[in-house]
Amino acid sequence: MTSGLQFSWELRGSGWATCRIKDDFANRKDVVSYCTDALADVLHGVAGLYGPTAVQRFSFDLEPAEVRWVLRGSGVDVDMAIYRFPDMSSAFDLPDQDGTLVWGSTHPRTVLAHAVLEAAQSVLRLHGEEGYLAEWMRHPFPVAALQDLRRLHLQHDKCERQHDVAFPAVGK
Repeated sequence: MTSGLQFSWELRGSGWATCRIKDDFANRKDVVSYCTDALADVLHGVAGLYGPTAVQRFSFDLEPAEVRWVLRGSGVDVDMAIYRFPDMSSAFDLPDQDGTLVWGSTHPRTVLAHAVLEAAQSVLRLHGEEGYLAEWMRHPFPVAALQDLRRLHLQHDKCERQHDVAFPAVGK
C-alpha cells in the first residue's frame, strides 16, 4: 500500500507538541497546547471512524487559536478537513464553516489509521509513559486509545504493513 499521507506528533518541551500532517499536495503544522488531551483526541477521532458515526470532530488548542479537525467517513475513504479559528474560547460552538479551511484531503481510512498509529507508537517508544507525562504534564499517554485504534484497524482493514505491538507495561 502506498500513500503520500504522513502524520507526526512530536513533544516540544513542557506542555507543547508539534502536529504535522502532509500529503502529496499540501502540508499543515501546528504547535499544540496541553490544555486538551490532543493525542488522545486524534486516536479517538480516527477510531470513531470504525463505528456508526460517519463524522468525527476534535480540536487542538493553540493558545489562543483553535484548529478543528473534521473527519468524514465515506465508504472506505475519509474526507479530512482542518479549520482554524482565531480564538478557542469563542469558537467552541461555532459551525465548522465559520472557521478558515487550512488543510483538506481524502485518503483511505486504513492509510489514515496507520499513519496515526505509527506516529503515536513513535511517541511512546521515544518517551515511554512516564516521559510523556513529564513532558505533556496534564494527561498521561493514551495507551488504551492507541490499543483500541490498533485493534479496530487490524480487525476491519486489510493492512499488510507492520504494526508495533510491543508496549511497555502500563505504569512503566
